[in-house]
Amino acid sequence: MNRKSWLKIEQFPLLVYLVKWLCLSVVAGVCIGSASALLLVSLSWATDFRESHLWMIALLPLAGLLIGTMYHYWAGTAARGNNFLIEEIRSPKDIIPFRMAPLVYVGTVLTHLFGGSAGREGTGVQMGGAIADRFSQLFHLHKRDHRVMVLIGISAGFASVFGTPLAGAVFGLEVIVIGRMRYEAILPAFLSAAFAHLTCVAWGVAHTHYPHPVVPSLNVETILWTILAGIFFGVAAMCFSRSIGMWGRLAARYVAYPPLRPLLGGIVIALAVWLLGTSKYIGLGVPTIVASFSEQQMWYDFLLKILLTTFTIGVGFKGGEVTPLFFVGATLGSFLSMFLPLPMSLMAAMGFVAVFSGATNTPIACTLMGIELFGAEGGLYLGIACVIAYLFSGHTSIYTAQMIGSPKHSAFMRMKGKTLQA
Repeated sequence: MNRKSWLKIEQFPLLVYLVKWLCLSVVAGVCIGSASALLLVSLSWATDFRESHLWMIALLPLAGLLIGTMYHYWAGTAARGNNFLIEEIRSPKDIIPFRMAPLVYVGTVLTHLFGGSAGREGTGVQMGGAIADRFSQLFHLHKRDHRVMVLIGISAGFASVFGTPLAGAVFGLEVIVIGRMRYEAILPAFLSAAFAHLTCVAWGVAHTHYPHPVVPSLNVETILWTILAGIFFGVAAMCFSRSIGMWGRLAARYVAYPPLRPLLGGIVIALAVWLLGTSKYIGLGVPTIVASFSEQQMWYDFLLKILLTTFTIGVGFKGGEVTPLFFVGATLGSFLSMFLPLPMSLMAAMGFVAVFSGATNTPIACTLMGIELFGAEGGLYLGIACVIAYLFSGHTSIYTAQMIGSPKHSAFMRMKGKTLQA
């Protein structure tokens, strides 16, 4: 059979496509999963070392100066972080600089080591994007494939950092344009997420295991209470997203020289930790997240985490926002269980994923994450909470480069095709 005859068989070009992306996904997934393993081990060490040497928090301003100086003089376009990756997928213009990976890794470890309040998702995603794009240059891939490789980096980085390959794959497809999924990259997204997750696990890195919530029988009353909870979670997500932009603008307005912003911000954070008398609200906060499933949290816990994390990121420290969003959601859900007649563990689980959903506009990925982490029994509750939070967070996001593909209500059709503001 000649080439034209082979092309008439629909499965043949699809088989070639599968083999191509299987090979690229394996190579990228293994490298990104290994990078995520290094990141997780480093952050675990940094957290343990800081907690046993709390005096190091006093040095946070110096760490901020070092991070600010590195990014000011060496980062270039890499300083724009996740927003740069999103823009490159939507409309490729530049090559993702590989220095994004080591810079964000060092910056994040320093932030956690000296007491900043930040997460790890942004680091995993940026490292993944930089590594994956390096392969698109190495193999001289077409611009269309360059987009897919960056998306592979997002999916693989997210999946391996949190141990949620399904959520990671869908997150990469869902996060670029609000209300739209990028199906042209669905195969490499799923394959790279799977291989990155397997690689991270193969390195012996353990992810946090969360308690499975108590799930009541589904009825009209529990659905209505879930909807009400979702509104609270959406508003909390909106406050988080807007606060990052607010602190960033204030820092830029009053401190002209960028390296000084994290230096001065570090002084404020160190003083805040000293005044609070606890390190509960800095770092990842995983112990508090886990405790929220069984211990009633105070009304101010989620507010303090929002304040410290958004200030940390806004003044120029590095790290992700997602684990702090888990903290905000889980503690808020735990507190709301005092007033809403749903089990505390279920409220914490719903808040965990719903605040994340509202802050990233990714309700499907967040629902899948909830099922992967907490089991399928409460899947419908988690899904409803994620969708309601997505709606009530408004057109805000921690990723301001997101484009509005489908506005959240017909009253906002004028916003279609525009990017977000924090």
